[in-house]
Amino acid sequence: IAILCAEYLKDKAVLYSLDAFGPGLPSNSLKTDSLRRMGSSCTYYAPDIFEGDPAPNDLLVFLDFNIREWLVKHPPERALSIVRKVMEALREQGVIKFAGVGFCYGGRLGFEFAFTNEIIASSVAHPSLLQDGDLEVRRRAASYESRASLVIDSCDIDKQFLKERREGADEPFGDGRIAPGYQQAYWESCSSQTAQTDPKVKAGMEGAFKNTVKWFRKQL
Repeated sequence: IAILCAEYLKDKAVLYSLDAFGPGLPSNSLKTDSLRRMGSSCTYYAPDIFEGDPAPNDLLVFLDFNIREWLVKHPPERALSIVRKVMEALREQGVIKFAGVGFCYGGRLGFEFAFTNEIIASSVAHPSLLQDGDLEVRRRAASYESRASLVIDSCDIDKQFLKERREGADEPFGDGRIAPGYQQAYWESCSSQTAQTDPKVKAGMEGAFKNTVKWFRKQL
């Protein structure tokens, strides 16, 4: 949990769905801390969506790790149910408004919660688990009245969120189809896999964080 300021709003919360490496990966802790430093009036929660069984931090060491088998054990539907239990507990503590941040594996969750109107604002970056046949999620967004705003941060080279999907997202989401608001920020010369020490990648990451905080300030 990261409380972003002393006078945080106790009736609002942001749910951070991480990538497959979970909260134990140092860079994931840095992501949460970066959002804290940029300021907001909400508390960020990162539920343990893998129930203590994240993917190994260093896949080069764990060469026998089978990502496909791991995904069978941890499908998005299971992770969604875990986050919903956290939301139930927070409602009992007085939280009435939720926003969501989803990165990689968590990006799929960010889409789902937005499309089911369980949150009021969603920020998604480097979303994975979106197969060609699964892009029904885009059609669903255009087929009913969505009450959740959506911002997507995308980049040049991303094997999970390919150029075709990135460019195709604007058609069903844009032009006012999501009434609360839609925006896709494109960070040029960035890759989801490039080291964060690269100045262009660092600038893109900081820009994405600022974009998320700005979006939530507007929506929450």
